[in-house]
Amino acid sequence: MADDQDPRLSYRSAGVDIEAGNEAVRRIKALVASTRRPEQVSDIGGFAGMMGLPAGMREPLLVSCADGVGTKLLVAIAMDRHDTVGIDLVAMNVNDLLVTGAEPLFLLDYIACASLQPDVVEALVRGIVDGCRQSGCALLGGETAELPGMYAPGHYDLAAFAVGVVERSAVLGPERVREGDAVLALPSSGLHSNGYSLARKALLSPAHGGLDLRDPLPGRPDTTVGEALLTPTRIYASAFGALRGLAGAPLHAAAHITGGGLVENPPRVLPPGLGMALDLGGVPRPPVLEAIAAQGVGEDELRLTFNCGVGMLLVVEADAIERVEQALAAIDEPSFHVGRVVSRGPEAPAVTFAS
Repeated sequence: MADDQDPRLSYRSAGVDIEAGNEAVRRIKALVASTRRPEQVSDIGGFAGMMGLPAGMREPLLVSCADGVGTKLLVAIAMDRHDTVGIDLVAMNVNDLLVTGAEPLFLLDYIACASLQPDVVEALVRGIVDGCRQSGCALLGGETAELPGMYAPGHYDLAAFAVGVVERSAVLGPERVREGDAVLALPSSGLHSNGYSLARKALLSPAHGGLDLRDPLPGRPDTTVGEALLTPTRIYASAFGALRGLAGAPLHAAAHITGGGLVENPPRVLPPGLGMALDLGGVPRPPVLEAIAAQGVGEDELRLTFNCGVGMLLVVEADAIERVEQALAAIDEPSFHVGRVVSRGPEAPAVTFAS
């Protein structure tokens, strides 16, 4: 007799399908193996993952962070496309590690859902593996939790926890920043993974844009709204790798432009008494941002909520800016000289913008 006809209680009749979980694990094992690093000791399937430190480091510091993807997942669920948000999950964590100067070592993922669908889990992990390959980090393990009653049918949530390593002498941050340093912008691929509650309201709400996810994006007939919103977050591991070995360590600090946009993230890498004067006029804005702005979202709100085309800000020694730009150009990483570090008074804003 099938479980749904059997009067006896079982885990499956309560909404948890253990065999579906086992099938998902079988599907993803080969994918996960492709992210293995030389320092890795264990494979998935154990109770915990084990990773050694890279050889030759004198005073290694471990760096850790955790993040998710937010309401961008609602777009993925509505579009029934789940691989790109896996890349986002890695990017949101790895980019936070990179700005400390760390090299990403490994990532652990957590997928929670109402009922486990192996096809969806496989697509999510395929994206996570893609992100790990781009980052050079191992997918060391994770957890898939089936939580009936916690989530609406067909819905899920993602989180990840990442660890990197950096020499104590190579840590980036406010302690290195000096007045007169140059500021470079590395472009974003779109909205990345922040501001989606506002983006969805501006574009999809009947009271505002009134668009469907499968409608063409205004001004871009070759791209749908859903495709534009699901563009994966860029991972900047190759850019930081190109700069890590430059003589004189000209990269002083970096700001990942995530939640809080261009207003709240740059101050996180500034010491007291210093600010950033930015002119972003030369940085291309993603078409999806222009579509959001057209619904009446003001410039101040755009800068506070979105990256406005800037995925990462680099604070660089002014005399070395050409060397830094050349190193980035050598790996086809575009960059824009957008400002400098300036002195500021106690009441002055940490970030100022040219009109």
